[in-house]
Amino acid sequence: MKEKLIINKKSLKGEDGYKTFSIRIKEGTVVRLDELSKETNRSRNELINILLDYAINNSEVK
Repeated sequence: MKEKLIINKKSLKGEDGYKTFSIRIKEGTVVRLDELSKETNRSRNELINILLDYAINNSEVK
């Protein structure tokens, strides 16, 4: 008897723990992000996540 091929359902978009939304940022910031992206071989999105995590973890509300 042949075994059945099991095909797992693919996660729907947005079910990977990430949320997609748009923001407006200054052109100069985009230029700096792109430069950092090239220098580190990381995507702009990955850098934004790293930088936001750092900023949130190192912020204090007074």
